[in-house]
Amino acid sequence: MKKGIHPPYYDAIIRCVCGAEYRTRSTVKEIHVEICSACHPFYTGKQKLVDTAGRVDKFRRKYKMK
Repeated sequence: MKKGIHPPYYDAIIRCVCGAEYRTRSTVKEIHVEICSACHPFYTGKQKLVDTAGRVDKFRRKYKMK
């Protein structure tokens, strides 16, 4: 690699809002994320539905789902 043209490379910490921390290397020292593999529904198997103005209930009533 040529000297002086690449950004500095640091030991980085990735922090999620759920409290999980991961250590890696990056050009940024700290990275904040909203969702990670510890809290993502795909990886945890727990589905979170965000109900905005009753849309989930309206959908369930429309298609007669319990």
